[in-house]
Amino acid sequence: MENDYIIFAGNSNPILSKAIADYLDRPLGEAKVKRFSDGEIQIEINENVRAKDVFVIQSTSHPVNDNLMELLLMIDAFKRSSAKRITAVIPYFGYARQDKKVAPRVPISAKLVADLLTKAGAHRIITMDLHAGQIQGFFNTPVDNLFAAPVLIDYMKKYFANKTVIVSPDAGGVERARAFAKRLSADLAIIDKRRDAPNKAQAMAVIGDVSGKKAIILDDMVDTAGTLTEAANALIENGASEIHACCTHAVLSGPAIDRIRDCALSTMVVTDTIALSDRGMACDKIKTLSIASLFGEAIIRSHTGDSVNSLFV
Repeated sequence: MENDYIIFAGNSNPILSKAIADYLDRPLGEAKVKRFSDGEIQIEINENVRAKDVFVIQSTSHPVNDNLMELLLMIDAFKRSSAKRITAVIPYFGYARQDKKVAPRVPISAKLVADLLTKAGAHRIITMDLHAGQIQGFFNTPVDNLFAAPVLIDYMKKYFANKTVIVSPDAGGVERARAFAKRLSADLAIIDKRRDAPNKAQAMAVIGDVSGKKAIILDDMVDTAGTLTEAANALIENGASEIHACCTHAVLSGPAIDRIRDCALSTMVVTDTIALSDRGMACDKIKTLSIASLFGEAIIRSHTGDSVNSLFV
């Protein structure tokens, strides 16, 4: 039974895909992902997947639409090749921020993407730290939403043992920050933030005592780093001795790298759900932790039918 599954990977994050394959001690399946001259994606699976349990690894990160389309076409190719079951392993699930109607006449993009994946032929989704947990309900197939918390907490315990405060950069992240603070026996603080437009935020006030403490800003993703920069400035103004950040998904678009380099942050710890750009890897403030073992374990347990409950804590 253990040989009845095959792992494939798209082009979004080859380093993570190889790390997961290495953890599982098996090679990635052979597949060609090419493009016609007009940019159309062409997929060719070069292995027999008939009656096999197939796992395809692909983050829908930048370029989001290309990587999403690549994933959909690979799933369709496996379905038409008579794979027994197809699991989309999506370390970073793009479009997750658009999970509800926030204004008239706007789409719920996360629901549309869920429908596309299901319609393409995905039987199960394995992902990590969805921006909104309710997105699991958008699928009509099982979803395993893993958490990077075990990896991040181990790092924090090692490097931030004393006089630490966990900071939520907005009200929406309080539950996550409180869980981390409890596990670390640390204090909790909240940034009162107002957002005037997408990717534009202004930190207003700090709720909680951060004076003389190491402040760790905790978030599920960092995109343009505007929220992070404003939060760091607010914490410095309120007397924090050091500012650090931990997040799962390093989207890091637009001016993010420059903002991180120039702001009051001492370090920013991210996971490898998204492949860092050359500029991101060159930034000495950014440290990457691997979540390959978590996804490797989830793949094994999904295939064998064992519980993945221990991976959620």
